Amino acid sequence: MFGTESSLSMFLNTLTPKFYVALTGTSSLISGLILIFEWWYFRKYGTSFIEQVSVSHLRPLLGGVDSSSPSNSSTSNGEADSNRQSVSECKVWRNPLNLFRGAEYNRYTWVTGREPLTYYDMNLSAQDHQTFFTCDSDHLRPADAIMQKAWRERNPQARISAAHEALELEDCATAFILLAEEEATTIIEAERLFKQALKAGEGCYRRSQQLQHHGTQYEAQHRRDTNVLVYIKRRLAMCSRKLGRTREAVKMMRDLCVFQLMKEFPLLSMFNIHENLLESLLELQNYADVQAVLAKYDDISLPKSATICYTAALLKARAVSDKFSPEAASRRGLSTAEMNAVEAIHRAVEFNPHVPKYLLEMKSLILPPEHILKRGDSEAIAYAFFHLQHWKRVEGALNLLHCTWEGTFRMIPYPLEKGHLFYPYPICTETADRELLPTVFHEVSVYPKKELPFFILFTAGLCSFTAMLALLTHQFPELMGVFAKAFLSTLFAPLNFIMEKVESILPSSLWHQLTRI
Repeated sequence: MFGTESSLSMFLNTLTPKFYVALTGTSSLISGLILIFEWWYFRKYGTSFIEQVSVSHLRPLLGGVDSSSPSNSSTSNGEADSNRQSVSECKVWRNPLNLFRGAEYNRYTWVTGREPLTYYDMNLSAQDHQTFFTCDSDHLRPADAIMQKAWRERNPQARISAAHEALELEDCATAFILLAEEEATTIIEAERLFKQALKAGEGCYRRSQQLQHHGTQYEAQHRRDTNVLVYIKRRLAMCSRKLGRTREAVKMMRDLCVFQLMKEFPLLSMFNIHENLLESLLELQNYADVQAVLAKYDDISLPKSATICYTAALLKARAVSDKFSPEAASRRGLSTAEMNAVEAIHRAVEFNPHVPKYLLEMKSLILPPEHILKRGDSEAIAYAFFHLQHWKRVEGALNLLHCTWEGTFRMIPYPLEKGHLFYPYPICTETADRELLPTVFHEVSVYPKKELPFFILFTAGLCSFTAMLALLTHQFPELMGVFAKAFLSTLFAPLNFIMEKVESILPSSLWHQLTRI
């Protein structure tokens, strides 16, 4: 035992200050590299790499519970319903107010040099176009056969060339749509092309309507022609809205809503034309009609949206916002109308907590994506981009929102586990929004705000501590050598004490045999 102590003491005495500098410097470098990697991984994926590896790989090896095991696969009916709702709320939806790619998105790229759309977003649009505008009988029409290939092209110029090739054969509605969306550089030019598409689309619709009962092939063709016709009319209404002919746009949108209710085609519900109608009615300040539309669509059985929830809040805020004062309200309490307005704001904020920062201009807006995730940052951007002007037009509405929106979070302290008026906030929104939004120049809003993982804080502290030790050892080598020896002696003192007690209790002959073993 004493030989081991003497050899350890001799080893410590032979260590030079350069060894301590190299040791602490190397430790600082390694912990710094780990810190940089952990920070990069957390910023990109929203989780700690070390924590993820520990949970996914090390935990099962150490006998942890596997969440995918059959013993844990059974859940209660309520939990299953909640999980199904969370999955449905993480579904990506087409933005009802999406901009024109050629006349708006591309012009932004020409001016700023930035790409407003991500590859994931454009790929979803390509899938939508194939669903809306193609069917199994396209090979019967030469122009439609060309357009079927065009919608699958990734190169924009190849798509545009294919559309022109299809128009050389006949007036093809989907070819006009592609040119209006991607080649037209102004809204006026896009409207002209959509009018040509409408003329061709109505002819195809009438012909397929007469043949729809002759077989499944003709029925599929009629469904496709219906989708094309609805899409064209919706985009024409949006052109009218953008060109200032709002009343004309409202009339077209009302007709489309009636048409959508008459036709029992599932794809028509994906257009969400009522959200276009709400925005146009707000522009006309026709609040009575806005309330009528909300009464029809703000139903418990229909999927909610930020447009529905925040428009309902705006209407209730409009009744009290012009005279609202937080000081007066704190003295006398809230009136019934003010309480209704505050509750509507809390309901809207619970559904999508990202919207208020954009409406209050605490966060800069970007062009909305072509697809949105309900309750996510992408939906908040799409809503605020078009509706901020309507909130500014109502006197005091933004002031009321500013004074009351943060109170929502006191009602739902654990939003990922339990909601108040809606299901718990889905945890998948951040990942999907990072795919939909250009993170190069936009910082994705995250709710609830994530704390830095323990391993990032630990590696940051370790890196700082070892770097400080390396610097002190380099500047004061002899003094740090004394401190190192004293630290190691103190560290081994309890062990030496225990060994001495063991030696005093055990017979010397037995201890001698044990040390030899």
